[in-house]
Amino acid sequence: MKMKMPADPAQPAVAHLTPQTPLLPAIHAWEIFLKDQGRSIYTIKAFRGDLELLASFLPPDRTLGAVSTSDLNHFLQWLQKGRGVPCSPKSLARRITSIKAFFRWLQRSGVLLQDPALKVIQQSVISPLPVVLTPEEVLKAVEAAQTFRRAAKPDARPYVLLTLLLETGIKKGECLTITRNHIDAEAPDGPTLFVRYASPANRYKERKIPLSQDWIAAYQEYLAQYNPPDQIFPWSPRRLEYLLEDISQAAGLEKHISFDMCRWTCALDDWKSGIEGDKIRQKLGISKIQWREVSMKLRQLAGETIE
Repeated sequence: MKMKMPADPAQPAVAHLTPQTPLLPAIHAWEIFLKDQGRSIYTIKAFRGDLELLASFLPPDRTLGAVSTSDLNHFLQWLQKGRGVPCSPKSLARRITSIKAFFRWLQRSGVLLQDPALKVIQQSVISPLPVVLTPEEVLKAVEAAQTFRRAAKPDARPYVLLTLLLETGIKKGECLTITRNHIDAEAPDGPTLFVRYASPANRYKERKIPLSQDWIAAYQEYLAQYNPPDQIFPWSPRRLEYLLEDISQAAGLEKHISFDMCRWTCALDDWKSGIEGDKIRQKLGISKIQWREVSMKLRQLAGETIE
């Protein structure tokens, strides 16, 4: 009896691709593959944009099999010196990652015999230190959010959003996917946020994060005001960013509060409080490799000497 081999998850996406296929249809197929793999919409959007930029640089009749390592290196040089648009080291590194991932997928899926991006040199960069809120700025921001909560027409939403980010350090994408059953106000060990991921590939990022009783009280007010059916914050990312900007302005801050700023502020506060590094890493939902750079930046932000 013949054993049935498991299907290659990439096969449906590449079934119609050949070395003679132009770049754009292949990019679309790769986008479908990434969606099937459960990659975030932000990752997919960035990767697609990087590859579409490559397609716009190359001649329109250039097929997958005709793309060479030289073509890719010329594209990267153009990004840095010929495009006329600034390309930061971080953006360049991501675009190289996009190119390598795309052509590696094509080669491993059998569309291409050779990977033209294999010999393109990956440029790793350490991004600049993140901007964080000082303790005084945190206090001002929280007080400003409280003014919305205690206004004549009470609105607990800014306070709930801001303090959730400062307490938990979750990312924007994680915040947008929180549903009501992810928050357990009656957990035996205290109120808890469960950070969940739909894709098995991201299961390592799942975690439990404690919530304060103060946040739970504000959250109950928020539920009474908005009664979200399932998703806790059923608005677009841009709308939530505007809420944070409203808090920045109400607090009179020069800084513009963002999801990333709150995440780093949370991590730095935990670091300064003496919380064990691996516990901070788990709270942030990052790998041990990612933690190397993050912990180095936290030491710098905390004013510690790095040997």
